[in-house]
Amino acid sequence: MRLKARTLEGLYALFLLLPLLFTLGVFFLYAFLRAVYFSFTDYDLFSPPRFVGLANYLRLFQDPLFLKALWHTLAYSLVVTSLQTFLALLLALALNQPLKGITAFRTVYYLPSVISTAAASLLLLWLFQRTGLVNQALSLLLAHLPHLLALALLFALLQGAQVLWEKRKGTPTSFLDPALALLSLPLALLGTYALDLLGLVQAREARVEVPWLPTSATFLGIPYPLWAIILMNTYTTIPTFMVLFLAGLKGIPKTLYEAAALDGASPWVMFSRITVPLLRPVLFLVITLGLIGTLQLFDQVLFVGGSGGAPLEATITLAYYVYGNVFPSGAAPRVGLASAAALFLAGLTLLVVLLQRRFGVSERGWT
Repeated sequence: MRLKARTLEGLYALFLLLPLLFTLGVFFLYAFLRAVYFSFTDYDLFSPPRFVGLANYLRLFQDPLFLKALWHTLAYSLVVTSLQTFLALLLALALNQPLKGITAFRTVYYLPSVISTAAASLLLLWLFQRTGLVNQALSLLLAHLPHLLALALLFALLQGAQVLWEKRKGTPTSFLDPALALLSLPLALLGTYALDLLGLVQAREARVEVPWLPTSATFLGIPYPLWAIILMNTYTTIPTFMVLFLAGLKGIPKTLYEAAALDGASPWVMFSRITVPLLRPVLFLVITLGLIGTLQLFDQVLFVGGSGGAPLEATITLAYYVYGNVFPSGAAPRVGLASAAALFLAGLTLLVVLLQRRFGVSERGWT
């Protein structure tokens, strides 16, 4: 009787798992096996597949566009993963403070993560147009650069004078004292305004029209359009990882910080010796998810390269290379080459994650 009950429980469990098993079997396992098969063939979706062995894999490394896509993918993954991990941790530390209204701030900072990719890409196109907000802000900054330099100089002089005065009275203070800055900043603003009225400091004519998107120019080996995508993706992914770091910070006992404070530990010592070591499992998760997500960049490239007019050579990634070979414009599909590239991308993702786990942050910490 007990054996029959266990059998029924197993059947019920299998029945509940059937939708997931069907999805995995058809859309993942079957698709993967078909991709492996097609990667060894010459196939264009219309003629029967023709076996060519390793020719597709060898052809990949003879294609300059594939090598460029590989470089873009690796550079993008390294930059975005580093930026989003570092900034998400800083934001989580700031939002973990016991301040009034902190829940509202957490909600506001999380909002960028719910923006759809299409909406974020359209916003990116608007910001980085030749007459977009980015160029207008740079134009305004360069035009009023003399005012900004004068403001900084006056603030430094006023702040320094106050610090010297306080030290002469025997009061310990520093140059970054916010109480002194509350007086120095308004006086510096009034001084800059007076210099402008006297004609000693004047705005200049400046017009910035940098073609951020329709260009192949590079900075640090990365094209400008790809930098624009880096900024956008970093902005939209930070909130998600911020939530993970917040959850990790909430799990650290406050008694550890209290004991360290009693021993005279500085904030940096508490961060490096308590916070970071106990956040290592979360760091591993964040870095791993970041690497997997960035190595598969596709939709932003499609939007920016199509609607934004960015050249293909400036934005192409491995995922877009696969798409471009399956659905080429005005040419026969190269499914075999695309399958080989897709399998290479899968192997690269696995390799990068394993290397990160072996030489970077693992579940148990730095290895």
